[in-house]
Amino acid sequence: MSENYDNAARDIAFVREQMKKLLDDKELCATLGDEYTTRMKKWDTIIGKKLDEPFSLVVIGDFKRGKSTIINAILGRSAAPVNVAPETFTINRFSYGEAPTVEAVLANGKRVTLTPDDLARERLLNLLDFFPDQLEYIDVTSDAPILKEIQIVDTPGLSDLDDLDNQVKDFLIKADAVIYVASALSPFSESEQYFIASNIVPQNFSKVFVLINMIDAMNTMEDIERITKHISEKCAQIIPVAEVFGISGIDEYRRKIGLNRPDIKGFQDYYEEQFLKFELAMQREVITQKDTIRTERVFSMLKIMMSDTLNRLNMIGDMIKMDREKLDKLSSDFENECSTLAAALDAQKPKILLSITEMQQEAEHWMYEFFTKLREDIVACRATADEADIERHFYSYLMDKVGEAYRRCLEIHQQKLNDIINDMGAQLSRKLGIQDLASARISCSEAVNVNSFVADKIKQAASQGADRDVGFPATTLPFFRNIMKKNKQTEIIDCALENYDDIRTSTIKDLKDCYKNFEDFATAQLDDIYRTQEEVGRETVSQAIEMSRSNENIAEMRRNISAAVGIITEAVKVLENY
Repeated sequence: MSENYDNAARDIAFVREQMKKLLDDKELCATLGDEYTTRMKKWDTIIGKKLDEPFSLVVIGDFKRGKSTIINAILGRSAAPVNVAPETFTINRFSYGEAPTVEAVLANGKRVTLTPDDLARERLLNLLDFFPDQLEYIDVTSDAPILKEIQIVDTPGLSDLDDLDNQVKDFLIKADAVIYVASALSPFSESEQYFIASNIVPQNFSKVFVLINMIDAMNTMEDIERITKHISEKCAQIIPVAEVFGISGIDEYRRKIGLNRPDIKGFQDYYEEQFLKFELAMQREVITQKDTIRTERVFSMLKIMMSDTLNRLNMIGDMIKMDREKLDKLSSDFENECSTLAAALDAQKPKILLSITEMQQEAEHWMYEFFTKLREDIVACRATADEADIERHFYSYLMDKVGEAYRRCLEIHQQKLNDIINDMGAQLSRKLGIQDLASARISCSEAVNVNSFVADKIKQAASQGADRDVGFPATTLPFFRNIMKKNKQTEIIDCALENYDDIRTSTIKDLKDCYKNFEDFATAQLDDIYRTQEEVGRETVSQAIEMSRSNENIAEMRRNISAAVGIITEAVKVLENY
């Protein structure tokens, strides 16, 4: 990419003007379709806002990772709400203001003044019913110096509240840089890696920081180094531009606002040093280069717009080249193939259900092995663990271990099931002849959305048997609450052993329920994929036949498409300089 951005503003304006020519052409927009032109207008609006609004750093990650505490540590202020269950449940945008303010920004553009206390989950939930429109995000101003340079966006935990997923992804699209927060207690699960690969990597960010929070929960430097190395290696495979830091958000927050900092392990200087390294990297690679980063983000989005538009035009051009006789035969063959495939699909379902049964049996075997080892570890705690560590960390350690094992089973099999469904969907496409039509030119960004849709549906199916507030098997929670009530080391361990069999039994029962959800989802999703492919194919053939009825219309369409391709070609030549 060129290092010379002297002409960037002029070239961005030129490319946007080229796109405006396309969107102002009513006949061409009718050819492209309402849904497509609406999407392109939305993207252009986002680009316009990106050029006008402050640089945006979005903080994202799974639930219970301490994102809000890290933001408070960065700001050196108690600005982001913490200690609410299950974390932040709204999108909170932090920007500079001489006096602190809090406002709810609604979908209709109106703002409602709030107090900092209103950010507590219970109070905000009560207020939502009185807002005149849907809440978009909370706008918080603070006099933290860093906010003079950038704005920071705090997002709800991934897989926390499903109805916010699209809003979080919209803010991710608008972001200029990203902080992804992982946890040293649950290091980099499959779902976290998948989210980064499917939602962050395609955005082509020039800088992503991955913060491994809660390293203060580790007992030795060897443990900290091992976890940091593990996540760094995973990041190098998935997103090479990421820079990884192991930090303690709570220790840094306490240091900056002058609170007591417990230092039982003697690692306090290390925590401070690691957070300082992160802040220096952020200053050097983001804040001082924010104008260049934003320009690169805009050019990246413009390239996607141009590529999508060119793919769409080529698709339509391919359709109108088909003669009527070929289209009639294609239509007849398509309808015959639909009837044959419907019966063939029903015959395949028992094989898929058998695969899921085998997955369930494999998961049960893994969990029994895990619980056998876990009992040994609990017993070993009696003789080796420090009493203070038991009282402070044993409950969270035990719960995280069980939860991670539980989720790990599902994540592995989610991917297997995802592959099965995607493979069958691709086979349906080929057999229905979709590859000969529009869908053969599906863009990379659309393909990512299709895969994300499938993965999200699987995740929803798996979570139906889980407590959404903590991402944990629901029937297991009462036994953990019994353990949490104990205070002394011996009472905690004895209670854990007394509840051990019940925890194991209830966890495996919940696991079975999740695999039953897998079965229901897989059969429903295959039916849905078939119906969608059938509708896409039939609609595409019908559209092509309709176009072929008037040679005059086809000639006009060809001229419009040729002119549009010429306009895009000029824009692409400019973008090639960046």
